Amino acid sequence: MKLSELRRPQGAIKKRKRVGRGAGSGHGGTSCRGSKGQNSRSGGGVKPGFEGGQMPLTRRLPKRGFYNRFRKDIIIINLEKLTKFPEGSVVDAEVLLDEGIIKRKGDGIKILGKGAINYSLTVKANAVSQGAREKIEASGGSIEVI
Repeated sequence: MKLSELRRPQGAIKKRKRVGRGAGSGHGGTSCRGSKGQNSRSGGGVKPGFEGGQMPLTRRLPKRGFYNRFRKDIIIINLEKLTKFPEGSVVDAEVLLDEGIIKRKGDGIKILGKGAINYSLTVKANAVSQGAREKIEASGGSIEVI
């Protein structure tokens, strides 16, 4: 068998139901909608989740908590994690991802002051805590807030 000889199996493609095309088509008259009622009307039918007037499930269940859809996903890294890098290196989101220190960039990266560093690094981050800033600058490093 060749690729040019491939055919769809019998019945794989079903003919489209063309409604409202006369009585001879078998789908004329009421166009397969039955007679009268909400679903026979144009624009008729019910919205998703409608339960015939019964109190819907989404309203019967209790609501708890709050979901802030404007929340920023800030990835935090402590200073002790930056000791992995050699002296004088530039540490930014790409380098942190490559080294496996962070799994994703999120909406920004913040450096926190837990741990100590005793050599200079250039740190590029979206935010730096006051303690981390003091420790990095005391060791001769610099910080670039992006």
